[in-house]
Amino acid sequence: MTRQIRIVDVFTDRSLAGNQLAVVLDGKDLSPRLMQRIAREMNFSETTFVFPPENAAHVARIRIFTPALELPFAGHPTIGTAWVLIDEGVVPKAKNEFVLEENVGPVPVRADGAMVWMTHPRLSFGQVVPHKQVAAAIGVEESDIVDDIPAQIASTGNPFLYVVLRDAEMVDRAVCERPRLEKLLHGGDLAHGVYLFADAGPNRLYGRMFAPDIGEDPATGSAAGPLGAFAVRYGVAERAAKVALVTEQGAKMGRPSTLHISLEYGDSKEIPDRIEVGGGVMPVLRGELEEFS
Repeated sequence: MTRQIRIVDVFTDRSLAGNQLAVVLDGKDLSPRLMQRIAREMNFSETTFVFPPENAAHVARIRIFTPALELPFAGHPTIGTAWVLIDEGVVPKAKNEFVLEENVGPVPVRADGAMVWMTHPRLSFGQVVPHKQVAAAIGVEESDIVDDIPAQIASTGNPFLYVVLRDAEMVDRAVCERPRLEKLLHGGDLAHGVYLFADAGPNRLYGRMFAPDIGEDPATGSAAGPLGAFAVRYGVAERAAKVALVTEQGAKMGRPSTLHISLEYGDSKEIPDRIEVGGGVMPVLRGELEEFS
């Protein structure tokens, strides 16, 4: 028995850019160990496996693996898999809104023209880390970090450590060294990765994401939602009832990515009532995955 597999580029409007994703369209009867081995073989930042939903009102259940471990939730795998399910006809093209089941819980998704959007789970802010420790881990000077904004954990399912640098040039000078990241993030127990970014103009951010398990990531959808809320909380982006931001990522890696962030604030001044992240998806390859034991 062979299984259909698709490869797409996510958070881009042109192929061979953005973040690569492999989608195995039928994950039934695959063990977690074998899914992990397949993800390691693909060697992308993530590979997804599609299963029948547990709730018949939802479209599918998906499991997300990096080459090293399974994730409860991730951005570009959610958006890329949603696009593939629409393209394969699993989701009728007229059905613009649907739900994918992930280990974090149900994740609403919507298609809007060339863009696919996902709704993030509830946001939380966490631990603050001294600038000195962060600077040493990412290879910049402590003075390169904006001193009146803390380096802080934020999460909507995957925790990231956010740090604001003074400009995009300083972001590009940072160095991704896994042993340093392991030490800073306590082997991943503190956060999945470090998201370093700078103000890049009105409603625009420029960032990079370093993680101990995958190195640098060209586009990180699960980090983009908290990124937008972090930027608003600390004045990097203007606060309003509705906030629209764009963050650029992956340029330093030669895989430029564009992630759109939409935030809606109600009575809370700190936590958005709604966080959406969206982007384009481009097809690259379709094929068959051989049966393995």
